[in-house]
Amino acid sequence: MHRHATRFKVLSAGIFSLILALGVARFAYTPLLPLMQHQAGLGVAAAGWLAAINYAGYLSGALIASRISSLVLKDRLYRAGMVLAVVSTLVMGLSTHVLVWAVSRYVAGLSSAAAMLLGTGLIMNWLIRHNLRSEMGIHFSGIGLGIAGCAGAVMLFTPGLDWREQWFALTALGCVLLVPALGWLPPPDTSGLSTSGHKLQDRPPSPLYLRVFMAAYFCAGFGYVVSVTFIVAIVNQLPGLAGWGNLVFLAIGIGAAPACIGWDLMARRTGDLNALILAAVLQIFGILLPVLLPGLWTALLASVLFGASFIGMVSLVLSMAGRYYPSMPARMMGKMTLSYGAAQIMGPAITGVIGAKLGSYDAGLYVAASVMVLGTGLLFVLKAVQRRDAALVLARR
Repeated sequence: MHRHATRFKVLSAGIFSLILALGVARFAYTPLLPLMQHQAGLGVAAAGWLAAINYAGYLSGALIASRISSLVLKDRLYRAGMVLAVVSTLVMGLSTHVLVWAVSRYVAGLSSAAAMLLGTGLIMNWLIRHNLRSEMGIHFSGIGLGIAGCAGAVMLFTPGLDWREQWFALTALGCVLLVPALGWLPPPDTSGLSTSGHKLQDRPPSPLYLRVFMAAYFCAGFGYVVSVTFIVAIVNQLPGLAGWGNLVFLAIGIGAAPACIGWDLMARRTGDLNALILAAVLQIFGILLPVLLPGLWTALLASVLFGASFIGMVSLVLSMAGRYYPSMPARMMGKMTLSYGAAQIMGPAITGVIGAKLGSYDAGLYVAASVMVLGTGLLFVLKAVQRRDAALVLARR
């Protein structure tokens, strides 16, 4: 097969794995949540705990991914994760017991880490090994497609299917996605050489660069999770907009799906860090718009802007991490995701406390935007560290 056709097939395997693990197994819970509360008796506190348990599963997966060096083991765990994505979706419809749901959400978090880190790492390793561009924008479009697809599916299913039937319908969709996610990703080559015979050389960044980078990504994770967690509730609370929250969630996916490709082009023109700074600034606007100008159209614009910018940051950061470690891309990806994931646990808790005291989510969004401003400042510091590291390398020659 022509190598560009093969490249398209391998990237498509990644896209379908992200739609399956992040769209179906992980993010479908968000648009289905109101239905489960109304029909299955899921309480508000339990709903929050299930979301937190999902994040815990994702973080556990990131920790595992950061410690594995064997490509063969990564490949096996990735494939197991894709099967578990389908199983965890099925289990949600088989019970009304919150402990069963909790196990399902934890396993769904593990499976999303398998797709996001192990699958992404395997695909990036394959691209670098075949001397192809290691830009991952096309691959990461699967996140936005997964968010938009599941929000759209729930909106389509809701008039005719109850909460349990929707989980079963999503399981059937997951079975279809499983075929290309498993069948189109070739087994890993463990030779350590590219197809042209060159050795894959890891070029790890300096310890200071990594620490500043992780701190900046923590800030991005805080800004992301606060907005994505509360935007549906914020819209549903606006006068005359009750029930429109899922449309806003759909808009986040629509904004995210095509954006990664654009960020790849931007990074090619301006450099990775400049593209990251631009994405961070746009994310700040996306967080603040619903507070500054309340209304459905503003919320939809903010959601598209937010979707395009948060996915840009994730795509750019994980692609950079993979290029530093071409022989084992998931190692640094896992570390960066642990930083981003820690913020995803802290962010909603802090915002929830602030919201409970003030009776509004607005203050929480201001806090999230402030943390994003700090993160943007850290990206400028990172540019200075990058220049320092480059000067030290030159001085040693």
